[in-house]
Amino acid sequence: MADSTEEIVPAGWEKRTSRSTGLPYYLNVYTKESQWELPSSPADGDSSKDLSQVQCAHLLVKHKNSRRPSSWREDNITRTKEEARAILTGYYEKIKSGETTLADLALKYSDCSSAKRGGDLGPFSRGQMQKAFEDVAFSLKIGEISEITETDSGLHIIERIK
Repeated sequence: MADSTEEIVPAGWEKRTSRSTGLPYYLNVYTKESQWELPSSPADGDSSKDLSQVQCAHLLVKHKNSRRPSSWREDNITRTKEEARAILTGYYEKIKSGETTLADLALKYSDCSSAKRGGDLGPFSRGQMQKAFEDVAFSLKIGEISEITETDSGLHIIERIK
């Protein structure tokens, strides 16, 4: 017969033991946030409503109508938006198939200066990025990759890191 004092950890949470205190804590497997108290409800994985910050990497392909049609790779970008979309679609397919990662492609091909960091933009809050980028970034779950997203800067694939 099961012990009636056995606690039930809601779905989406893991019970772990703190290395520093030896006490149990609870980890939300979606957001990676932890708390000392036993959660009272399942983790739904959609923390985007409550987030103050996210951290994303992106792969940017600019086109001639981008806000600044130049980059560390090219002084004068002349490709059309359609050509940029075709390039990014190829990258997206390679990422989704597991052939490569967004970070590896960003290092070589992103038109953003974040390329040298594998596209990592660091943590940011709402209001710091263009609205279309922000909306997608805050809607992604950790590890999730977006479809092609269009902003004034160009076309992006976005990956939420944290």
